[in-house]
Amino acid sequence: MAKNIKTRAEDYAQWYLDVIKAAQLADYSPVRGCMVIRPEGFAIWEAIQRELDRRFKETGHVNAYFPLLIPQSFLTKEAQHIEGFAMECAIVTHSKLEKGPDGKLAPAGELEEPLIIRPTSETVIGHMYAQWVQSYRDLPVLINQWCNVMRWEMRTRLFLRTAEFLWQEGHTAHETEHEAQQETLRMLEVYREFAEDVLAIPVIKGRKTEAEKFPGANITYTIEGLMQDGKALQCGTSHNLGQNFSKAFDIKFTGRDQKLQHAWTTSWGVSTRLIGATIMAHSDDEGLILPPRVAPSVAVIIPIFKTDDEHKKVTQACLKLAGQLCGEGEVEAARKRQGGRDLLSVFFDKLTGQTVIIDLRDMRPGDKQYYWEQRGVPFRIEIGPRDVDGGAFVLKRRLDRGKETVQFNAATQQWLRTKLDEAHGAIYARAREFRERNIHEAASYDELKQKVAAGGFVRCFFKPDKATEARIKEETKATVRCIPLDTEHERGKCIVSGQEGQRVLFAVAY
Repeated sequence: MAKNIKTRAEDYAQWYLDVIKAAQLADYSPVRGCMVIRPEGFAIWEAIQRELDRRFKETGHVNAYFPLLIPQSFLTKEAQHIEGFAMECAIVTHSKLEKGPDGKLAPAGELEEPLIIRPTSETVIGHMYAQWVQSYRDLPVLINQWCNVMRWEMRTRLFLRTAEFLWQEGHTAHETEHEAQQETLRMLEVYREFAEDVLAIPVIKGRKTEAEKFPGANITYTIEGLMQDGKALQCGTSHNLGQNFSKAFDIKFTGRDQKLQHAWTTSWGVSTRLIGATIMAHSDDEGLILPPRVAPSVAVIIPIFKTDDEHKKVTQACLKLAGQLCGEGEVEAARKRQGGRDLLSVFFDKLTGQTVIIDLRDMRPGDKQYYWEQRGVPFRIEIGPRDVDGGAFVLKRRLDRGKETVQFNAATQQWLRTKLDEAHGAIYARAREFRERNIHEAASYDELKQKVAAGGFVRCFFKPDKATEARIKEETKATVRCIPLDTEHERGKCIVSGQEGQRVLFAVAY
């Protein structure tokens, strides 16, 4: 058991923070509620960006960038939107600092209109789309941006909920209501596929209730994951905004019938919260476990030796194996680029930037194993003098700490790719089995309360109602996470009112 990490059973919240610290993913900023994403953590975010960006572009979207500062008047144009974000807004009111009579710096140059640090960008993007869209021929507009946003959260936690965070936000405008709805569901499926095929997190696609939907949206869809403590986590959302923002910002176009009409818009986004989801869905009491497709390094090779002769012999074997796994010439190219570094990083896949590490540091092998285990590297490869003589090495899996002996001549790039795919499948299967084991049924409100307290998703029939949902949240801390799309047409007796209700999922959520 890792000495620097609390166990999940002992203190799950502290375990989560300990895993982040041990893996050096992030640290606290001097600004309350903000975080510093360290290189190891940012490399995971880059992998998320890379995989999602490719999917966005495959569906016809392009990237752009919009301003960080938004005129306060923009937010007031869409009533529901400003009401939903008013308590989270950070506001810029002055343009500079000046020394006062006491010699201390103080705000000066009061702005004519306060500026909001973007909590989201529907308003400023709506303003720009109104300038760009004149005719149905200008539609659809399919734009995404990667940026930071600011929401003044009261209770923060690294990656999961911070005042400033990184995300992507897609914003699209369409000619018809049908096209906007298709886009909303298309991007929800992109998120579902990404969560499961890249992060190995099984998610449930569903629709939010009126009480839980995005401020200003007609419909909000979500993907919901279940973390190891039995709490749900909203991993991504896709919103059909109808014509709410296009009417507020006058996004009009001349239609095919030569009549002026408002566009239909959508927005959708995921954030660095996905890193938190990945940690909580997969990691164990020893530290981080990373799904291979977002792991910055897919394997680390650790030489084991005692004498100088063994050192030379084993090191040569390590370099040769890295060449087999990464491709001819890659090791030598890495040595030229990186000089005499003790941690030699060799490209395993240049398109993804993923590497195989050769750990040549002057440390005990056990310390190296501990170091890489806490960083979640999918595989560790250990090579000692006897392994070299026997033409084999030891492969250790991070997921279950199992090991096997592999012949040197069997270890190719394709062999490692296959092993990584197997690891992804095993991580996903474990997380899915946990989720299925923790989906419960409730036939009454009392039963809902009992099962929610035990953790996991609770499935029941419920007639969504804002006042009732608020009361349930106050009494149980649980909310309707979604109305699952695969059962949204099912009807039954509401556990609260006794009237006809829909099948929903309740859970306590982050």
